[in-house]
Amino acid sequence: MKKLTLFAFMLGGFLSQAQNNLTIEEATLGAQRGFGTKAIYGAQWRTNSELTYIDATYKALVSKKTDKSTVENFVTTADLENAIAAATNEKVSLRTIPFDYHWENDKEFAFTYQGENDKYFVIYNVETKKVSKTIKFNASSAEEVIAPNKNYIAYLNQNNVEIVLSNGEVIKVTNDPDHVINGSSNTHRNEFGIDRGMWISPDSKKILFYKKDERMVEDYPLVDFGARIAEEKPIKYPMAGLKSEEVSLHVYDIDTKTTTPLNIEGDKEQFLTMPTWSPNSESVYVGVLNRGQNHLKLQRYTAATGKLDKQLFEEKSKTYVEPNTPLKFLNDKEFIYVSEKDGYRQMYRYNTSGKQLNSYVYKDVLFKGFVDVSPKEIYYMGTANKGMDKLLYKVDLKSGKTIPVTKTSATYSVEMNKDKTWYYSQYTNFTTPNNVSLNAVNGKSTIELLNAPNPYEGKTVLPKVEMVTIKAADGKTNLNGRILYPANFNENEKYPVMVYVYGGPHAQLVSNRFGGGAGGFDYYMAQQGFVVFTLDNRGSENRGRDFEHVIHRELGQNEMADQMKGVEFLKTKKFVDADKIGVYGWSFGGFMTTSLMLNYPDTFKVGVAGGPVIDWKWYEVMYGERYMDTPEENPEGYEKTSTLNKVKNLKGRLLMIHGAQDPVVVQQHSMEFIEKCIKEGKQVDYFLYPTHEHNVLGRDRVHLNAKIADYFMTHLKK
Repeated sequence: MKKLTLFAFMLGGFLSQAQNNLTIEEATLGAQRGFGTKAIYGAQWRTNSELTYIDATYKALVSKKTDKSTVENFVTTADLENAIAAATNEKVSLRTIPFDYHWENDKEFAFTYQGENDKYFVIYNVETKKVSKTIKFNASSAEEVIAPNKNYIAYLNQNNVEIVLSNGEVIKVTNDPDHVINGSSNTHRNEFGIDRGMWISPDSKKILFYKKDERMVEDYPLVDFGARIAEEKPIKYPMAGLKSEEVSLHVYDIDTKTTTPLNIEGDKEQFLTMPTWSPNSESVYVGVLNRGQNHLKLQRYTAATGKLDKQLFEEKSKTYVEPNTPLKFLNDKEFIYVSEKDGYRQMYRYNTSGKQLNSYVYKDVLFKGFVDVSPKEIYYMGTANKGMDKLLYKVDLKSGKTIPVTKTSATYSVEMNKDKTWYYSQYTNFTTPNNVSLNAVNGKSTIELLNAPNPYEGKTVLPKVEMVTIKAADGKTNLNGRILYPANFNENEKYPVMVYVYGGPHAQLVSNRFGGGAGGFDYYMAQQGFVVFTLDNRGSENRGRDFEHVIHRELGQNEMADQMKGVEFLKTKKFVDADKIGVYGWSFGGFMTTSLMLNYPDTFKVGVAGGPVIDWKWYEVMYGERYMDTPEENPEGYEKTSTLNKVKNLKGRLLMIHGAQDPVVVQQHSMEFIEKCIKEGKQVDYFLYPTHEHNVLGRDRVHLNAKIADYFMTHLKK
């Protein structure tokens, strides 16, 4: 078994044991209480040899050149205030350099400014120290998109798309009633990598946008308890097996002021994914995915007419296809398509006739994002070390040869300069909170900008952290795990265990980050005398198709089997009190917590389940049906995975927590569970956060973590 151990970094040796443990506020709020890791924000290449970023005061933009050892102040908030005031005739006060600034060229950068009554898109010239362009737009707008030619902004006003031209003219692109929502990123409930709802063509002459009609979806009641008399605030919630939203794509022509729908055939409840403009702005590519999510068709439509021009190819799966990356064009005739069809999410090169020209599958590396794309080579982020690392890779598109550019085992984020001679990197790994540097691509030069100290050093004694590898229930797959040892650990004593679990797709808890990815609450519980254990079971993120797809049609089953292998491992440790094992998780982790408490009642004595899925028939179409199909198609799977039919098994203490405004895992889940407990004569604890949605955020999270900690202290430790 592989092990990696970390002790708290200690100044001048071991810290005094009299040093204070973390308070629950410090553990929860972290950076707001002096425990934040130092970082650099807003780093961007201005030229091939000059990087700019926001300084530690947030009041200045500074410059670092690759051929100079010094960092120089470049632009201050005072400079921007004076320039904006002169351009808008408004009184301007900036607390910080705008974090959304981005270079348009080596002389100008753009950003958005929130004025007293309006928003402004601003282009600032660093040589003249004046604003060279502003566009004023609605302060209540959302999801703004700037045209490539900078002559207009498209944005969402309520549920409709509007455009404001640089001369101030406002054009209403759509005028639909409630529950017909245009241009929103909340289309298909943000699945399939959807992070926007509007795409402006490269020539700035057209706007592609989603139109989501949810009038046929049932209303789901949420109640605003803050009103004088509580008010119902219904939402549209498409539950598995029931009516779903109907989505279409439309093209608005700026010159003719006309809108053309794409004539996409098929089930109205299908999913329209990966919308991508062709480089010449004449065509739109769409990944049309059936509601069953096992058959994708990549199609091209003529923007001017909306007619289907060509179906390029299809991708089918016995489980599911999950497109989540728009096409990336190399030139007018070739593009990159990202898929996991061969086992690992990677890049495939196609021509616009639909012929696959090459594939770039490399070992067990999963593609995690483009860094720089050219016709000859691509730099991209990808996994390594069984999903633990995220590195920068370079692939030659002709030969297919792939090499890792970053050498240190770590989790990186990277920005490349235009001529690909230097890249800016931030990385963290097991022993490094944050290292920031400029790096020559040829490997011959590195300029360190920051090597962040351990934020806990000199303030508290961190628990020992150990990374472990455990065999999955299939007897062959290695799983990544993490153990935090109790404060003042003595291997001859017995300690209670808190298993912290998520376990579902799209999430990874154990990674090569500082402390193995452990958070402040993990440290807090270890300092309170608990062994804190986390295992990324099969079904979780960054290990490939087969690792994840074992969950299909039976969510929680293989995941629980793997978690029990983790428990078996814990029980081999003489310091583990096998009679005092508890489990905590939120969302999918809440589902896992409840499932483990009911399926293994003699193992888990205490559980805390936050925002838990109780029965997948009450979850949303997009996520739920991908993994479970519909209740009609998979009745056995829904019965097997439901927690309601196992309530009679409950033996331990279970605390269930829910946000009353939860639009993701609706409160019906936990309420049905409580009702079933009443019918079965089972005692269960329940706590509601009246104003919170799916997660308890802000200062109220201190209250949440205190409640969870107290529950384990009261019912597991004593």
